[in-house]
Amino acid sequence: MKRYEDILRLYDAYVDGYRDAAGALPRMMQLKRTHTALVVRNARDIAEGEGVAPELEESALVAALLHDTGRYEQLRLYNTFRDADSVDHAVFSHRIVKEKGWTDDAAILDAILFHNRRDVPEGLDERTMMLAHIVRDADKLDIFRVLETELSRPDWRSDSRAFWNLSIDAPPNPDVVAAIMARRPVAYQDIKGLSDFVLIQVGWMVSGLYFATARRLCRERGHLAFRRKFLHSLTDSPEIDRIADFAADALARA
Repeated sequence: MKRYEDILRLYDAYVDGYRDAAGALPRMMQLKRTHTALVVRNARDIAEGEGVAPELEESALVAALLHDTGRYEQLRLYNTFRDADSVDHAVFSHRIVKEKGWTDDAAILDAILFHNRRDVPEGLDERTMMLAHIVRDADKLDIFRVLETELSRPDWRSDSRAFWNLSIDAPPNPDVVAAIMARRPVAYQDIKGLSDFVLIQVGWMVSGLYFATARRLCRERGHLAFRRKFLHSLTDSPEIDRIADFAADALARA
């Protein structure tokens, strides 16, 4: 996969520009570099599980590698990963990748641009649609892991930038619950507290994973069970088990 390896070298050289004198990335940037590597791994697992052609698999790996390119500059400029308080990171990533000239493949560029949208636009050609969905599913699978890793830190309450510094004690927003149960994407403006932030990921398990391989991996990795248990530690809302059971049924479609 020479094209992927060539772009990986360019990407790593770009990221190296954010390292300190000792060669270390700031913690939140290192979190993002690790995330990117694992999104690439997930993209490979999905492509292989779905039996896609080798050329499409390599293109998916390139798109997965580049999908969050703008996150480093976003954090440097705004000290947040919350797009509503800074920039749309997909648009930012798309712009940086084009400016750097790392690829002129329109389908890869579109997969970067569409990876955080509520819905993939209609009318795409099959290659673009497949790349977009592979990257979106691969990204979600690792965002599940990122949340679990962050919540395993003993100091997560004192440094909650990874989940937008949201209120910890707020109960689930009824609008979030209603959207998930209706199989609709959750509107980001409806996320009022940490329970909503976690529930939006449960919503992805209901209607946001496109490929059967991604749903299977989600099941096997125990991502729903983690969220059910954690949400019960935040709130005694009866909605938690109702939504989690609904998501379990959706994941069983894999």
